[in-house]
Amino acid sequence: MTESAPSGAIDVHTHIVPDHFPDGTGRDPRWPSVHHNDDGTAQIMIGGDVFRRLDRRSWDAESRIADMDAKGISHQVLSPMPELLSYWFDGDSALAMCETVNDFLAGLVARHPDRFSGFGMVPLQTPERAVQELATLRSKGLTGVEIGTHVMGTPLGDPSLAPFFAEAARLDMTVMVHALHPVGAERIGNIPGIDATAIFPLETAMAAVSLMTSGVLETHPNSRILLSHGGGALPAILPRLDHAYRLGMPIQKCMSVPPSELARRFFFDSIVYGEEALRYLATTVGAERMVVGTDYPFLVMEDDPVGFIQRALPEDAAGLILRQTAAPIVARP
Repeated sequence: MTESAPSGAIDVHTHIVPDHFPDGTGRDPRWPSVHHNDDGTAQIMIGGDVFRRLDRRSWDAESRIADMDAKGISHQVLSPMPELLSYWFDGDSALAMCETVNDFLAGLVARHPDRFSGFGMVPLQTPERAVQELATLRSKGLTGVEIGTHVMGTPLGDPSLAPFFAEAARLDMTVMVHALHPVGAERIGNIPGIDATAIFPLETAMAAVSLMTSGVLETHPNSRILLSHGGGALPAILPRLDHAYRLGMPIQKCMSVPPSELARRFFFDSIVYGEEALRYLATTVGAERMVVGTDYPFLVMEDDPVGFIQRALPEDAAGLILRQTAAPIVARP
């Protein structure tokens, strides 16, 4: 097995699940546990139910590296499975979960620094603790933090979260925004997995607009905020937002430049699944704001990220996305 593949791509959106969690006795009933099977697979249990079936790629570095080598990926950024973010816990339980997951992430990164970087997690439901934990993430060798699209209904642009974004910018840490517990599932029917396919993009767009209209991007112009899954529906609604801006509607008072220009301060991953969609994203935000993402190792992952990008885009744009744009994201603190 090759430990490093310098010519390969950098995959900025992948997930891990630790192979075990501390005992949850006396904690919130939604405290997760992992039940391992003899064949190397496992189930993560939440609230007494199977939340997701996993295999060892979720926690085992060697399995991941073998897949990376086969797919032309030289480096992965590891981040928690979003359901582990735990905003629904009390502050102490949330901090305990963060410490468990962040220590596991940091261990993988420390053992394979040429192959992995990590985005940790913080208890964002207690913003003052979240601010303090950012420095802890850096001390563990992690380069960023994954957050949900809201915190139990509190939008990301809420003033209570402003200190978190300020500190992330000050520490030069990437913030990856991932859809979590989206609203609106009851509107489209109870079909397993429909939220991740049909509603996550809407959830991501709402979070992005909240950040745009709250001033976060303009207050911290050098911040690195990465929108997962290609920014969801945001690219598609930017012309509508621009139209409202040109008409002098209230959105004009929320930002000093048109929405489509402000949106180019975000970074966007490439998980859009269609070549036309990827070309539209590149035209809308620019290849220099895009990075590779796969959602590895989950069922919805993009299985051929390098080929997908190379087929969809010209060589110069593909080169930016495959490796160059992500370089500051994986740089060690």
